[in-house]
Amino acid sequence: MKLSDIRAALREIPVSPVKTLGQNFLHDQNLARWIVDWAQITSEDYVVEIGPGLGALTEFILKKGAHVLAIEKDARLANFLRTRFGPGHLEVLNIDALKLDPRFLFARRRVKLLGNLPYNISSALLLKFLEQPNPISLWLLMLQKEVAMRLSASPSTHDYGALTLRVQLHHRVKYLRTVPATVFFPQPDVDSAMVQILPRDPVELPARDEELLLGLIRVGFSQRRKQLRKLLRDYAEDWDTISQRLKIDPKARAEELSLLQWIDLANFIAPVPHPESRLTTSERFPIVDKKDRILGSASRSQVHGNNLLHRAVHILIFNEAGDVYLQQRSRSKDRHPLKWDSSAAGHVSAQESYDETARRELKEELGVSVPLQKILKLPAAQRTDHEFIWLYRGVLSGDLAPNKCEIIRGTFLPAAVVDGWTFARPEDFAPGFLECWKAYRRKNRSDRQPLIQAPRIFSEASGAGSSA
Repeated sequence: MKLSDIRAALREIPVSPVKTLGQNFLHDQNLARWIVDWAQITSEDYVVEIGPGLGALTEFILKKGAHVLAIEKDARLANFLRTRFGPGHLEVLNIDALKLDPRFLFARRRVKLLGNLPYNISSALLLKFLEQPNPISLWLLMLQKEVAMRLSASPSTHDYGALTLRVQLHHRVKYLRTVPATVFFPQPDVDSAMVQILPRDPVELPARDEELLLGLIRVGFSQRRKQLRKLLRDYAEDWDTISQRLKIDPKARAEELSLLQWIDLANFIAPVPHPESRLTTSERFPIVDKKDRILGSASRSQVHGNNLLHRAVHILIFNEAGDVYLQQRSRSKDRHPLKWDSSAAGHVSAQESYDETARRELKEELGVSVPLQKILKLPAAQRTDHEFIWLYRGVLSGDLAPNKCEIIRGTFLPAAVVDGWTFARPEDFAPGFLECWKAYRRKNRSDRQPLIQAPRIFSEASGAGSSA
């Protein structure tokens, strides 16, 4: 929209721009077109636009044929967008973006997020929509220039800090261009900038204990001018040995360490546990016939290498809210590394029953013992990795203690979110889990819910919005 169009629309609605809501409306059509072109929007995309305002970006996104979910806190602007563009490929949610549960986006195959984030909540919004696991393939955001520089900063610069590392741990950030205040009405007090955020390849960086790593970073940047030797003494007593081994300056401060050096530091303090290859390769499993009758036993490598029929268990652990826990498999797994899987799963060992295996796997992988209900048995097939699988269900009231040798991360998700995610991107999951989940949902049709929809997953709106 041109500046004259913006002024006329605001008079008609009527709306007086509110500074606390970040209501600065973009009137440079060339810039709006450039932003949408840079995002490479296609008709296959599901675009989440935060703070659409009067639709400066929305117009060009819709012209690409994409479906747009516009999140606008101001009810008057939300109604204006509905009137201006009609239903079609546009859905407008009149809510605070901070109240949105982004997990419903797992039901979409290609998700991109665009927006002109309000300065006062930009960091909170960023961290919310960057949480792992994440279904978004591209973030293209207009931010306060200072924030954009912090996100894209390099070591030993003024802008490099804890936020930089937290975002760059799972994402690559590119500073695209500075945006002058003059392209907005009314003009903000400072310049803005465009940044592109893309997910990293999950094996690009070394394995690490992320909880420890983020804790070290938080403490290290708590007093920027102090040396790490002093700040991290509770984690690393012999700093001279550590700095020598990692080839860092013994007088280094937090901003002098690269992301890789921070990961090396965390791994030196607490090496990432790995399963003992000798034990895993020497494991022997019962091999069975097509009726699940034991014929003998073979090593793990023989079983997997020759696709021999064998036995396994899968366990679905639910919390008291009815959400199911999914785990992301370790990158060291010989099959389906980094895929999402059942709460716990494993092979039936020699001289062990299905029930005994289920109890053992639950304790080994999640550190808990809860009563398990036997749900159903799946026949061995290519889709189950040639495993006969007994599926179990349990309900947990306390906390889990995931085994870091087996699990990168885990999360509780509503069943409807899992339905949407498995349908939209089945390649994210271990095939055995997909079969177990489909069978479980078929058996529990009375428990089924429709695929999660955006209007059902937010609280009452409050807080700040933004406008483009």
